Amino acid sequence: MNVKEEYRGVIVPMVSPFTKNLLIDKPAAAGIAQTFSESGVTPFVLGTTGEAPSIPVKQKRQLVKTTVLAVNGKTKVFAGISSNSFSESVEEARIYSSYGVNALVATLPAYYPLTPGQMSDYFSRLADVVPCPLFLYNIPATTHLSIPLDVVEKLSHHPNIVGIKDSEGSRQRLDESLERWKGRDDFVFLVGWAAMSVYGLQRGANGIVPSGGNLCPGLYKQLFDHVKKGETEQAIQLQEKSDRISLFYQNGRNLGQSIAALKVLMAVKNRCRVYVLPPLSTMESGEEKNYRIEMGKRLEELNF
Repeated sequence: MNVKEEYRGVIVPMVSPFTKNLLIDKPAAAGIAQTFSESGVTPFVLGTTGEAPSIPVKQKRQLVKTTVLAVNGKTKVFAGISSNSFSESVEEARIYSSYGVNALVATLPAYYPLTPGQMSDYFSRLADVVPCPLFLYNIPATTHLSIPLDVVEKLSHHPNIVGIKDSEGSRQRLDESLERWKGRDDFVFLVGWAAMSVYGLQRGANGIVPSGGNLCPGLYKQLFDHVKKGETEQAIQLQEKSDRISLFYQNGRNLGQSIAALKVLMAVKNRCRVYVLPPLSTMESGEEKNYRIEMGKRLEELNF
């Protein structure tokens, strides 16, 4: 199978919408997922932007099932199974597969320091037993571990490991990754650094994973399509526009604060409510009010 054709495109790390009681807001989740499928992008539930480490297991299952039902086969669904418990990752993988998920995504466990050999062994054991194709997920900002490229190369030949989403934010690593895997039909490289979307796609990346796609999924799909058609000028214009939108919720904020700000922007667009799970916190009421007014104007200026 040419997995690059199977899993290419725009994969959006979907926010997890919550009610005031901090339960999964199933109608909002279905609405977001339907917006994704209508825009031609793929939802990736239970990733970093989706606050996966904070969500109880039963709520995770509700979110995955709701998303699969909402897209109704119109697009694939990726689901995160990252956990510090190996058996929990495997159990969730089996359940999500039974719901109809198409691909699984896993980081390294985020507690113990690990050697390259331990990293390789962990992912190999996981890939041996999960029932869906597995993507590696490299994000040192949260795991505090970077998967060496030689380890990724070794794992890329495992029959059930089909790709990697890399969010390390290193230009050198990005360039080396693209050079290593651009000629492979059996291993997918997904750029998890939204500001480098056009750069990566033009140099052989197979897809992008932008959190801003929650706000403007169609914009990123257009960006992807322009690159694939060789329409560089149009792609760069959309990259610049998407970068400005990303700064609306990322600039001056740490990762957790940016997720809370993104939720406010989603609320401005009537996509979900502002609630986030502890240890994250929502904006204070006065800050949120001012932010909504300012962002409403800025989004309008961008015709968005």
